[in-house]
Amino acid sequence: MPPEEKADSPWRSDRFANRIRARHATVHALLEAGYSRRSIGRQLHMTHRTVKSLADAAKPEDLFHGQWQHNRTSVLDEYKPYLDERWDEGCTNAWKLWEEIVPLGYRGSYGRVSAYLREKRTSPRPVTAQPPAPRMVTKWILSRPETLTEIEKLRLKAVLASCPELEALAGHVRSFAQMLTERQGERLPQWLDAVRQDDLPSLHTLAAGIDRDRDAVIAGLTLPWNSGVVEGHVNRIKMLKRQMFGRAGFALLRKRVLLAH
Repeated sequence: MPPEEKADSPWRSDRFANRIRARHATVHALLEAGYSRRSIGRQLHMTHRTVKSLADAAKPEDLFHGQWQHNRTSVLDEYKPYLDERWDEGCTNAWKLWEEIVPLGYRGSYGRVSAYLREKRTSPRPVTAQPPAPRMVTKWILSRPETLTEIEKLRLKAVLASCPELEALAGHVRSFAQMLTERQGERLPQWLDAVRQDDLPSLHTLAAGIDRDRDAVIAGLTLPWNSGVVEGHVNRIKMLKRQMFGRAGFALLRKRVLLAH
């Protein structure tokens, strides 16, 4: 038997949503019958603010906010692409799928998995995972592929599959990162040509800037020397200047700069 539902079960959200829908329908029915908002508040024992929010909402879903909002962040969100893929493969058993995602790191209840699959079965429209935030997608693209978890790889794969332009961008970004980390500056001309062949205007601007100083960029991507040490000292001096502004006498400066080594 499945484990008992916890206190944060999604059924609490469903009950709340049904109550909101009922109140919304009642208020709009009374408005259509000619009752004023004030009289509706007296009849239903609601405050003027509550009646106003219900009356102004075109549909009850507009009133779902905060912890009751249907598209709120859930511990299951990270694993929904996996569930969607297994569902498309023909596996619709909630208990089996719950057992499969637990080893992947899922720490939520079985009830959340069951509710999500039940929604997929009963909804007239396809129910799939919410797309991840742009910041999260950016993090996945900029990370080394081997450092991503299986779930993160699956979610990134789903995002890239739905957007050919983003898939091309991710390929160029990772190719440039490989040149940078492995000092393969000789590949830069081929990289620039590949970028220009795709319809990515923002990346074309970057490529044009690199092309104007191509020799210096190739040297930076190839040679072991760089200005990192100098930039580090400059940043350190700027930090000291900000910290000591207005009181940077010689004694304090000597203590902070010379005696620090």
